[in-house]
Amino acid sequence: MKIARDQEVAFDEFSRACDLVDDYFGQTIDEVALHAPVSRRQLVAVLARAQLTGRQLAVDGLTEEGNVVYRSAHETLFWYDAGFWSAMGDRHNLSADESRAAREVHRRIIEVIDGDVSYYNRERDPFVLIQRLGDSD
Repeated sequence: MKIARDQEVAFDEFSRACDLVDDYFGQTIDEVALHAPVSRRQLVAVLARAQLTGRQLAVDGLTEEGNVVYRSAHETLFWYDAGFWSAMGDRHNLSADESRAAREVHRRIIEVIDGDVSYYNRERDPFVLIQRLGDSD
C-alpha cells in the first residue's frame, strides 16, 4: 500500500498503525474531528500515515531536527520549527484541513503532558511519535 510518494507499507502494518493511533489519541481524535471538516475515520488514517512516516524519519535522524519535550518508553514529544506539518502534508498529499486537524491532535497531547504550551511560538509544529507496544527507547 502506497502511503506517500516515496513510501509503501503492507496493509496490515497500516491497519496496526490505525489501531495504535486510535488507542493512543482516542478521545482527542473525537474532539478534534467534531469541530474540523475532517471525519474521524479520515483523521485516524492521516495520523497513522504520520506515525509510519515518523518512524521512518526517526531512523533518519528525526530527533536531531526537533526539540524533544518529553520521552518515555511509549512516546516521544517534539516541537519542530514551522513547516513540519506542511512537509508531512506535501509528502502525503493531505488537504489543509487534514494537516490542521492532525497538528491539533498532536498539540493537544503535548499540552496535556507538558502543561500549558502557550510559551511556545504558535508557529512551531508539534509531533508525538508513538512507540509500538513492547518497544522501548
